[in-house]
Amino acid sequence: MRLMSDGPAGGRHLLTIGQLAGYAGVTIKAVRVYHDRDLLPEPPRDSSGYRRYGAEHAIQLVKIRTLAEAGVPLARIKELLAAGPEQFAEAIGEIESNLRKRAEQIRRAGERIAQLHGGDRLFVSPEVAGYLERLREIGVSERTVLLERDLWILLQSVAPGQAAAWIADKLAAIADPEFRTLYVDYDAAFDWSPDDPRLRPLAERTRQWFTSRHAEAEAAPDPTIARLAAVTAGASSPAWARIAELAKTNL
Repeated sequence: MRLMSDGPAGGRHLLTIGQLAGYAGVTIKAVRVYHDRDLLPEPPRDSSGYRRYGAEHAIQLVKIRTLAEAGVPLARIKELLAAGPEQFAEAIGEIESNLRKRAEQIRRAGERIAQLHGGDRLFVSPEVAGYLERLREIGVSERTVLLERDLWILLQSVAPGQAAAWIADKLAAIADPEFRTLYVDYDAAFDWSPDDPRLRPLAERTRQWFTSRHAEAEAAPDPTIARLAAVTAGASSPAWARIAELAKTNL
């Protein structure tokens, strides 16, 4: 590779910025960035108004490109180019350590992105995600599934131990055909008026199912969890709030 060539009169023709960039394997834009960062000296313009580069510029540019491709931040390159062997090795060790940390951060971010393909599994436990998927399979609307998911996110955050016990109970319930039918009907009632006459029989079926399944009194739920559940259900549908109210009574 010849960086300079003999001209017609035996003179030496230096490189244009485009030729310099081509020799070093970088873009013209990169050369200008290195000028702006004071990494590569800018030669004076010739009589035609063009900057002409010599071999020393090409060598410096190759060094800059090599360090940049190795992951050295531009802000550190000038320091490294001027450093002695000991200082250079020390700085490279520090940069290598930072790159490893960055690589680990990228790896963890990649895992999180991969989890996004799992949908609900990014936010809730595998057991809850499986339960939510089962709801979709039996025909529960996505609106209701997402309401349940948001409630489970809160439950698992506030009381993970209780949430684990409750999801086991929910998984057992969803295996019951009667419960599945009840849940689908409950989902359909979301947009009903709180005065709809269909709410009373649905509330009675709900009460009967829970009474038959839980013959023995369960431990009282954590009051914080109870408030969260009440707020979520009440805010989502007046009809659902009315079902809950009716189901508490003996009708």
